[in-house]
Amino acid sequence: MDKFADYPTTLTAPGRDAIAIVPDDLGDLSMMPRALFVGQGGNLTVRMAGGQDVTFEAVSGGTILPVRVRRVYATGTTASALVALW
Repeated sequence: MDKFADYPTTLTAPGRDAIAIVPDDLGDLSMMPRALFVGQGGNLTVRMAGGQDVTFEAVSGGTILPVRVRRVYATGTTASALVALW
């Protein structure tokens, strides 16, 4: 039973779906997430929803970043075990 099924899914709501991310320099993610989970720490180079490229440096393992990104680049990304949440 899901006691929260009737509540709206907003940008601040917990993720309802998830998919593992394979960093790719050329391809956008199949779904734009509300957040990224970083399993193993390191740098994370992304293209934000607005089109800006940025590197989040020294992200700790176990972090959930509340960012909307189009792409996670292989080049510049040293973090691993990445999961998109939406």
